[in-house]
Amino acid sequence: MNKNVLLLATCQGLITTGNILLVTIAALVGQALSPSAGFTTFPVATQMIGLLLTTIPASLIMAKVGRKVGFSFGNLIGISGTLLGFWSLTASDFWLFSLATFLIGIGIGFATLYRFAAIEASDNPATAIATVMASGVVAAILGPNIAVWVNAHFASINYANVFIALSALYCVALCLLQLVTFNEINHTIKQLTPRPLKQIIAQPKFITAVLVAMTSYTTMNLLMTATPLAMHRHGFDLSASALVIEWHVLGMFVPSFFTGKLIARFGQSTVMASGALVVLGCCVVNLLGVTHWHFLLALSLLGIGWNFMFIAATHMVSETYQDHERGKAQASNEFLVFSMVAISSLAAGWLESEIGWQALNIAAMPMMICTLLIVAIYQFTQKRLEISI
Repeated sequence: MNKNVLLLATCQGLITTGNILLVTIAALVGQALSPSAGFTTFPVATQMIGLLLTTIPASLIMAKVGRKVGFSFGNLIGISGTLLGFWSLTASDFWLFSLATFLIGIGIGFATLYRFAAIEASDNPATAIATVMASGVVAAILGPNIAVWVNAHFASINYANVFIALSALYCVALCLLQLVTFNEINHTIKQLTPRPLKQIIAQPKFITAVLVAMTSYTTMNLLMTATPLAMHRHGFDLSASALVIEWHVLGMFVPSFFTGKLIARFGQSTVMASGALVVLGCCVVNLLGVTHWHFLLALSLLGIGWNFMFIAATHMVSETYQDHERGKAQASNEFLVFSMVAISSLAAGWLESEIGWQALNIAAMPMMICTLLIVAIYQFTQKRLEISI
């Protein structure tokens, strides 16, 4: 296995651990400190807004100064956010906490490009993507359990000490980044004239990949963010919510060990469609009941479906640009995807409060139906193109 891919996978695992840790507690912190129910998931939304606003600058910065400097810079911003998070929670300051999650979101925004860096460092893109994504298995176990363990053994106001643990994770990732040899674009390739951005994003393959990534991530984030709130409303405590989030994240990343092989055997479109069907199954389970087992099974299915769709979409979009075009192509992809994720984060708390958990799941189902239609249209147009050739 490529050493650089393994190092990037480890860094991704550490960052994802922090992200899952935040998912476990951020909505609960918001519920305790927010001025109204509509602002419960505001700290989650500010995290996603920070991520969203970073997508374009991060790609362009790395195109100028290189991957290592760019990733290290983003990680330092994330560390500053964790320290501010600790301070804000000891002071029970909701708005300062939202600023902290915004800074953490910026750090995560840089880290979303690890999967593209892994593609560039490997001769097997599907395997590289899957390896980096598979690191989330560690995150699934560590993230929720760190939150519960720190809260049990180092109890603090509003989970403040959890952010010290989060800072340590980011520091380890920063150190490991320095050991990676990145496949930077050489000077000759940089001098090549890239196609206009409009031409790149107008490709049917690019459009399909981005739309599937948008619907999969938006639906996953909407239901995942609302789950701790729904469970709390139905009488479950932090440890019960943490277990459900743990199994959800295992569902998100365990399939990565074989998703690349599924893509190679059945194709990107088939894997995307399968993922959409699995997420529809998640919604059905949520509609059937609100026991702990319903939450556990549904969120596991949600993670698996997201994995199939997002990895296949990432693999597909990586085939739509050349090396000298990767900065603006990746920036466009990330901005479009995470703009919808940010909106879903902001809406999750309000929707769960206003329309209820089951109605929220019903509202999520049309997005998966749209995904199936998008994939079907793409396959149809590709077959017609092949016949005409």
